[in-house]
Amino acid sequence: MTIKIDNLSKRFGQTQALDNVSLQFGGQKIYGLLGNNGAGKTTLFNIITNRYFADAGTVTLDGQNVFDNEAVLSQIYMLSEKNYYPEDMTVKEALRWAALFYPGFDKAFSVDIANRFQLPLKKKIDDLSTGYETIFKMVVALSSNAPFLLLDEPVLGLDAGHRDMFYKLLIERYSENPCTIVLSTHLIAEVAKLIEHCVIIKNGRIIKDTPCEDLLDFGYTVSGAAALVDEYLRQEADVIFTSNLGGLKTASINGIAPDASARPDALEFGKLNLQEYFIHLMNDESIDSKRNEEVLQ
Repeated sequence: MTIKIDNLSKRFGQTQALDNVSLQFGGQKIYGLLGNNGAGKTTLFNIITNRYFADAGTVTLDGQNVFDNEAVLSQIYMLSEKNYYPEDMTVKEALRWAALFYPGFDKAFSVDIANRFQLPLKKKIDDLSTGYETIFKMVVALSSNAPFLLLDEPVLGLDAGHRDMFYKLLIERYSENPCTIVLSTHLIAEVAKLIEHCVIIKNGRIIKDTPCEDLLDFGYTVSGAAALVDEYLRQEADVIFTSNLGGLKTASINGIAPDASARPDALEFGKLNLQEYFIHLMNDESIDSKRNEEVLQ
């Protein structure tokens, strides 16, 4: 099953939230949809799930348009910051209603993980704390058994212990019931090991859409004594990021690392991490300049 997005655009007043976006989600993989605030991530999710309507373009699931199509939408679950349940509805009642809409909903599993997270089933959703409201939405998402899970900031308000529980449970559930998961989060360092495919969006445009392994192969880190790293960096034009700790220095570099035979013995070389690469892209003014040139043409 594949969600196909073709030439999607959406504007809110003077803001171009999505600008001719085309991409696909499928193959029972875990995607990372990464971008700064206002980049268009939530707008994209809302259009896929028919909560917003696009100004142009289409979204289809295996050729069927998602627009006003309940059968298709029941194959997609979106976890979002907003609560769409009635204020006076209890957690238990909400789980019952979710089971009516999602054909594969696992009631026993939902109760089990609610208990594991100490989520009070008899409490009204509107009375839950921010953290427990997130846990409730996570319970519904993982119990839905929907072929597509769109998770928008899925650990909002959770402490470190609950975040760790969520990630472990997500992988456990994904292993037992493979599906396509799209994770949109600011906590890139926490999810980097989970993500198989990166989609990076900036100012409403997709700037990267590639397997994470391929993305990070074109970058590396070098670390060692600060003076030696500085000497090495004089040969490198595209330094992404540097950090110092005492007399040691680490630099992240955009490019292909030199062969082992060409590496100075006193320096250590490693792989670029996803968060550093993301920061580099967000700060790359050439991307914005290219877009402005296209708009003026």
